[in-house]
Parts: sequence; C-alpha cells; structure tokens
Amino acid sequence: MALISSKGIYGLGAMYELLKHDNNIPLKASQIAISADIPLNYLEQLLGKLKKAGLVKSVRGINGGFLLSKSPKDILIKDIIIALEDKIRVVDDKSNNHILDLFFDDIGNEIATMLSLSLVDLKKYQDRYNASLHYNI
Repeated sequence: MALISSKGIYGLGAMYELLKHDNNIPLKASQIAISADIPLNYLEQLLGKLKKAGLVKSVRGINGGFLLSKSPKDILIKDIIIALEDKIRVVDDKSNNHILDLFFDDIGNEIATMLSLSLVDLKKYQDRYNASLHYNI
C-alpha cells in the first residue's frame, strides 16, 4: 500500500489549484477538475472531505464554487493528507523485529516533518520547476 494514494495526490492537486487562484473568487469544481486533471465525480467526493475537515469552503449560487477556508500558510500538507487518507502510515502493522519498528518510526517522523510544510510552501516547488525549464544553448 502506498503511503499516499490517489486520494491524497488528487486532493493535494485540487488544493494547489485553489492556492493559485484568487482567494476572493470561488473556483468551480469543473474548473479545478480540468486544471488539475482530476475526474470531476472523484474531485467532488474529495472536496466534500476537505470541506468537512475545514480546509475548503463552498459558495452557492451562479458564481459559486470553492475557496480555501483559511490562509494557505495555515493549511499544512499533512492536514490535507490526513483529511483524505485518514492516517499517515509507513507500514500497516508493527513487525516482529524491534529494530525495524524503530527504523519505521524514524521514517514516519521524517515524513511527518516534510508533510508539515504549509500549502503556500508548494510555491517554492513551482519556482524549482520553472528554473529547471531554463537552459542554455
């Protein structure tokens, strides 16, 4: 079992689309689905979970859609993953080897540190990506 399933990947992608969008104007689920390449029916399920977790809010009406419910710097990647995956685990069960259990605990702690980045921290990965597109002839 993967540490982060398609739910986490797609949900994080949807949250990134909301991050890139103007926070004062709701973004329609169909727009998120197209931009993040997520099947709309699946995205609607994920947005429901994210809303229940207090990470997004929905606005009804003709100009309705979804917004981040708080500042992107206050939304941690791990909050998104936990809202969608229920729990972050490296392994499903403890092993019969105490040394390996300690090793897996350390891996979990390292992953938790990485996932403690805020949603706004994803912008540095956009900068890295943009830098990788530049080349000299």
